[in-house]
Amino acid sequence: MMATTRPLQRATAHSIRALATQSSSSPSPARPRLEALRADLLTVDDFLPDSTPSSSSSLSQNRVVFTKSKAQRLPSYLKTQVPVSASYNKIKNDLRGLKLHTVCEEARCPNIGQCWGGDKGDATATIMLMGDTCTRGCRFCAIKTAKLPPPLDVHEPENTAEAISRWGVGYIVMTSVDRDDIADGGASHFSETIRKTKAKAPHILIEALTGDFQGDKDAISLVARSGLDVYAHNMETTENRTPFVRDPRAKFRQSLEVLRVAKEAKPGLITKTSIMLGVGETDEDVLETLKELRKVDVDVVTFGQYMRPTKKHMKVSSYVTPEQFDHWGREAERLGFLYWASGPLVRSSFKANELLKSVLGKRLIKGMKGRGQDVDVMGQDGERRTLEGVRA
Repeated sequence: MMATTRPLQRATAHSIRALATQSSSSPSPARPRLEALRADLLTVDDFLPDSTPSSSSSLSQNRVVFTKSKAQRLPSYLKTQVPVSASYNKIKNDLRGLKLHTVCEEARCPNIGQCWGGDKGDATATIMLMGDTCTRGCRFCAIKTAKLPPPLDVHEPENTAEAISRWGVGYIVMTSVDRDDIADGGASHFSETIRKTKAKAPHILIEALTGDFQGDKDAISLVARSGLDVYAHNMETTENRTPFVRDPRAKFRQSLEVLRVAKEAKPGLITKTSIMLGVGETDEDVLETLKELRKVDVDVVTFGQYMRPTKKHMKVSSYVTPEQFDHWGREAERLGFLYWASGPLVRSSFKANELLKSVLGKRLIKGMKGRGQDVDVMGQDGERRTLEGVRA
């Protein structure tokens, strides 16, 4: 029995090898169809931009070859120094001790050294309220997100007021993550922090940089009437680019309404916004955005370069030149903004104390008609100059 089985096994194995050899040497009827199908499939070339060098066309259609696309080099004018100063270290240590957050750190702001390291009275900082986790996910923002962030810290308003009163800063910006999980978007928490800070340090000027509170007019008005000096809400980009840059819940027209309602809730309140450049906007779009902002009587606008925080975020569309930033600053002035700041490294809160001095100075001049007095103010380009009182 064993003798019969072994020759049979050898014969079967031989037959299988022969069949395999025959099938590989003679084309199968299905092979031409398979090759035609492969030819119709998309290859890596189909996903490469037109500007990619022609060498990419040599990629095999039968093998996927991964290539690294070159990122645009960072222009020299966008590089900053590592921050080192006594004021910087003091602010940083106090934040850690009181478990507070700043957008300066969370959003990786390039100006942190200049703002925190300024002389006493000139240093500024941007406190981020309501935690370090946002309920929205804008494509440009480095702040972490979650559908349900941790509960609010009930001690945060008091701790924030205590920290700010220690620092000796002349101007503070309070901002926050978006908290769509809270009924009023955190407006009552925001306004309580402003009131407690003013009570502890009445000399400090406060700017509130808020979210849109989902368009809730009562929430916007509550913050606007809380004792702040400047109400800021960032448009971020033009109307055409908003769907591609911001979270779907953030609407261009809704943001305009926030700025309008804030001014309506407290007439005379300084309102401010910021626009990123380099995210695919056109000149026509930017100009139209500025005109829309003037329709709702916004006083201050800043322009800055979008810089990609990580590879997970949207790419930089273009690096805007300093000359182009100057152009938009002049356009803002021509359209009637009381103050503008425009430059590659400018951020919403950059040298925020200077803007208030400038705006208040200009308003003072308007009230001095016929007096012929002079007043020293900060110009839009950051230079201090003496302006003559306007004579009737």
